[in-house]
Amino acid sequence: MLAGAATCLAADNGKVKFEVEPGRAGVFIDGKFVGPARNFGFAQTYEVPAGEHELWLTEPRYEDIQKEIDVTAGKTLVIKESMKALPPAKPPFGTLRTENPDHFAAVYVNKKYMGHVDEFSNFAQGLLLNPGTYEVQIAPRNGTPINKTVTIEADKTVLVK
Repeated sequence: MLAGAATCLAADNGKVKFEVEPGRAGVFIDGKFVGPARNFGFAQTYEVPAGEHELWLTEPRYEDIQKEIDVTAGKTLVIKESMKALPPAKPPFGTLRTENPDHFAAVYVNKKYMGHVDEFSNFAQGLLLNPGTYEVQIAPRNGTPINKTVTIEADKTVLVK
């Protein structure tokens, strides 16, 4: 009997996949971070209950896209978007690096999504920020978020883990 109930629930879901430029844009459905857009491109989809949902695509160097999507049970909805670039930031810069066992944990700076942990996790990667004090949050998909206040200095690196 439970297997029948699970099949019925799965039949009430649809799937969403993304063809978004840039592919590193963060995908939020109904306010929940689901991962970078490129994760749900060709082979992988994201399962969503059928019905209307709020979609938010964000990437710090581009204008956000927010829209309603309508997911149909048993169908795959393909979202195609090209985000508009913002003017580049001006130096000086310091670097923020992040580490977390959840490589796709969302990274927020002053409550703005900046990317996921794996984009800023090794010696050759990092988020360039102007000098100043920032509130950094690493939000794993499952688990407790890590919140730190950091001071970024020009030409120096700060690690949050």
